[in-house]
Amino acid sequence: MLRLLYTLTMYLLTPVILYRLAARGLRYRRYLSRWKERFGFFPAPGFNNSCWVHAVSVGEVNAAVPLIEALMRTYPEAPMVVTTVTPTGSERVQKLFGDRVFHVYLPYDLPASVKRFLDRIKPRFAVIMETEIWPNLFITCRERAIPIVVTNARLSERSLRGYGPVRPLARRAIRCASFVAAQSPLDAERLRALGAAVTRLAVIGNLKFDMPVPPSLAGTGEQLRQGWGRRRPVWIAASTHEGEEMPVLKAHTAVLQRYPDALLLIAPRHPERFRPVIGACRSLGFATRTRSEDEVADERCQCFVVDTMGELLHFYAAADIAFVGGSLEPIGGHNLLEPAALGKPVIVGPHTFNTEEVASSLIEAKAVLRVENAEQLGAAVIRLLTQEDLRRAMGQAAQAVLERERGAVERTLRIVEQVLEKQA
Repeated sequence: MLRLLYTLTMYLLTPVILYRLAARGLRYRRYLSRWKERFGFFPAPGFNNSCWVHAVSVGEVNAAVPLIEALMRTYPEAPMVVTTVTPTGSERVQKLFGDRVFHVYLPYDLPASVKRFLDRIKPRFAVIMETEIWPNLFITCRERAIPIVVTNARLSERSLRGYGPVRPLARRAIRCASFVAAQSPLDAERLRALGAAVTRLAVIGNLKFDMPVPPSLAGTGEQLRQGWGRRRPVWIAASTHEGEEMPVLKAHTAVLQRYPDALLLIAPRHPERFRPVIGACRSLGFATRTRSEDEVADERCQCFVVDTMGELLHFYAAADIAFVGGSLEPIGGHNLLEPAALGKPVIVGPHTFNTEEVASSLIEAKAVLRVENAEQLGAAVIRLLTQEDLRRAMGQAAQAVLERERGAVERTLRIVEQVLEKQA
């Protein structure tokens, strides 16, 4: 009965979902393209027994890269399907893998849409990144004997409470998973409370620790800095949200008072924030250039807006210090491991509940500084710019944590193999 009510609600909400899709499309045109895929309508690729990996958006795609590569090596005869929800995630998949994978949007959780989708990709198994629990999708996979491995699974206390009256349905859905591989002991405990079967639940660590760092990144970062002035101080505010850009710009004002030649790289999390951020920088009087129009900063530039997608690692490599957004506002924080893997000292705000285990590990290792507001952010950037030894020590501590925690990809592969052996 609860599933029936949920499905009925989903159908009733479909006009609202379409309106929201259209509204986003006015700001970011790619939301309007390929909209039929969101209802399971797309040309069948004509294969069977595919490996299917689902990653919601850019962050999850980046985390899944080493696992996708490992799955393609382990099952070379199987077509690889990668689904996303957002256009930015789609662009990232296409940029990283091209025609090596079949990409399509995950359909809305409507029974007919889910069935059309599965009829077309014909998966042998599914790997769902993090905690995307869609009841109709999970239950339909179970009915069709398609094993699901939920990997890199995380669940914050807030998200657990958010299930509220639909928790029984979420419990039924997550019990359809053949295995749930949690990022941390805390995540595992919350997933167990949600309903994951204890016998099919284990802590395997965070796939993001296995993120490869291309050797060419250091050279790319150096090339980017050539036009800026190699010796000038550079810091980046990455993956910022509405409500965070103004505090970042306030912090940069303080930094400029101490270091008049300092450069701020600011990379909004979502494309719809690009224009407002550019406008805010210019309205405050900062000499501003953008990646899309100017390509590079120059020696007079004070704020450089990274208004493109998929280049964040390059700009991390070019910066001296990284502030990771989604943490000054109660968003929950974003990926701290990308700048950490590059040996950069990292600053975060008070809200890191989406990455609490990673944040705690890095803070405990003295690789990350936590700040509460714009004033503390500006002071932390100035302190790090002043103390080169501290920057170097924090970067080395971050890389040591990553080296210690690697191995989640290999553990996930073993889980997939065991699941498939039981199915055989």
